[in-house]
Amino acid sequence: MRLITSDDIIDVLAKGKQRGLSFLLSKLTLDKLNRTKSAFNESAIKHSNWWIIPEVKQRWNKLISGNSKVTYETFMMNGYLKNKKNLRLLSIGSGSCSHELELASYPNFEKIVCVDIADNRLKEAEKIALSKGLQNISFVCANALVYSFESNFDIVFFHSSLHHFDDISALIPNKIIPLLKPNGYLVINEYTGPTRLQHPKQQIHAINQALKIIPPKFRKRFKTGWIKKRYRGSGLIRMILADPSECIDSSSILPTIHTHFNTIDERPYGGNILMHVLKDISHHFTEIDSEKKEILNSLFEFEDKYLESNSSDFVFGIYQLKKS
Repeated sequence: MRLITSDDIIDVLAKGKQRGLSFLLSKLTLDKLNRTKSAFNESAIKHSNWWIIPEVKQRWNKLISGNSKVTYETFMMNGYLKNKKNLRLLSIGSGSCSHELELASYPNFEKIVCVDIADNRLKEAEKIALSKGLQNISFVCANALVYSFESNFDIVFFHSSLHHFDDISALIPNKIIPLLKPNGYLVINEYTGPTRLQHPKQQIHAINQALKIIPPKFRKRFKTGWIKKRYRGSGLIRMILADPSECIDSSSILPTIHTHFNTIDERPYGGNILMHVLKDISHHFTEIDSEKKEILNSLFEFEDKYLESNSSDFVFGIYQLKKS
């Protein structure tokens, strides 16, 4: 376990330039929940992480659905849930609810409930739902750990939120399963890699090898001009200060799910290399020319090779509750 790294110092300084002093000061509160909120409560912030790159999203689609133009929502709705009606879905940690709003457009859903701690993001989502005339989706601002949910849902859904929950081995059987019908589904699109991003040395070495693929002119960190030279990993102290919930028990997610659910489909889509290589420099690749496309293709091939002998850090999965 790494307590502190030079990347932690660089990250703090970069965040100061990217998001301002007020963001850094928000991390000084002793209230863990408020520190977590501050990480997600700025819905208008311009990010520079790997998910903003169109080619990366197309890669995810390809690895999950088999088609670079078919999202996991479409893949799921046109496949496993195609003939199911009157579905009731609970999304925990829904954030901006973009995925839930898309699902609400399908007639298969009678009810979708979105729960998150960031009320401004839920309010924005509610406005979108009203503008689209979606009557089957509702929004609840609450801490999912203490909120009293109704039960009997067909699906509990986590998109990039389950890895923010602690003690997964207790959470799943004690909090999540009681919310489901006896034959209910758990659907995740999640980081399931090492807890607190404490990646092994061989992965850090591979990330640095991949970083060399990118010319220095495309390694200038967002809003800083600093060249990204190396990746040294995340330290525990900075991670806890920045967001106490980040990847707090992520390595327990898949083992726990496999204990209590049958796997209907599980699609790994990497991230072991790309997430860290592209952090803070993704803005260079939102618009593509032939040079940038070649760089991204080389990075994709590098990660594919790495995944041949290493488990994926990100997974899309559909699971059905085991019969008791």
